[in-house]
Amino acid sequence: MISRMAGQTSGMFQRWLKQRIPAASQVRLNHRRIFIMPTRAGMGLLILLAIMLIGAINYQNSLVYAVVFTLGSLFWVGLHHTYRNLAGLELHAGGSPPVFCGEDARFGLTLVSERREHQAIVLSWSDSLPQRTDVAAGLSTNLTLYHPAEQRGWMRPARLRVETRYPLGWFVAWSLVDLDWRVLIYPKPIRLPLPAMRGHGEGGGDQFLVEGVDDFQGLREYQPGDSRRRLDWRAWSRGQGLHSKVFAEPQHDSRWLTLSQAPGLNLDQQLGCLAGWILQLEQQRQPYGLELPGVRIQPATGESHRDVCLRALALYGVAE
Repeated sequence: MISRMAGQTSGMFQRWLKQRIPAASQVRLNHRRIFIMPTRAGMGLLILLAIMLIGAINYQNSLVYAVVFTLGSLFWVGLHHTYRNLAGLELHAGGSPPVFCGEDARFGLTLVSERREHQAIVLSWSDSLPQRTDVAAGLSTNLTLYHPAEQRGWMRPARLRVETRYPLGWFVAWSLVDLDWRVLIYPKPIRLPLPAMRGHGEGGGDQFLVEGVDDFQGLREYQPGDSRRRLDWRAWSRGQGLHSKVFAEPQHDSRWLTLSQAPGLNLDQQLGCLAGWILQLEQQRQPYGLELPGVRIQPATGESHRDVCLRALALYGVAE
């Protein structure tokens, strides 16, 4: 019964929090988004002040009165300074590059201060290590937060807790912001030997042209890093700009990767096996294609092709 009531209370709080602090790419902390309460040290000080006040009333001791009221005033001032240390701080969500399952997802975050400095700001999720930083007045601070990636597909982290106990530690002011982050999690790659090569088509294999030294294919604009031996100096002397000669050679040993080839006890292990093969073939610069039920990616090489294949594996069978 108690656990059921706690779950209902948590659900009600989350719905209320969603209305009060909705998801956004950037958030400015104000009185509607900041919560504050005494810490254990602050509650201990309140109890101590109450005991001292009773003693001062009982013994009519002016010195104890002075200590109680001085500490009480400092306690009240500390409340406002703790709140002001968080108020006005802006949080801007940054990029989140894809990672493999089992790694730590990286989330870019920019903290912006317009008027005053913000000190001892702590940012954390419930299942990650907190990170502490300061933000100078009128400047911005760039951070990278890390969150465990435990399941393939799109990951949306929980609300980020932003808190401060500055300056005295008697109060904690915090906010729970939803910066609308989203990161793509690839399947965890499994290293296994490559499967036997098979081709698609009547010839038993697909033919591709990759960069080589055999056949002249034409000219393209010069790019930094091109060999000087391949520069077309005649065209340059005629005022046609600097171009590089492009040569190519045919390549037949392309591979097709299918789900049926991948061993594994479940779908995630099969997809992890395919991810491992993709990384191996990409490292060998060997053209490869990917075929899944409802998905067919033609053979190619390169980082963009690798990312397309890994994205297909990450989202296979997962609703976006």
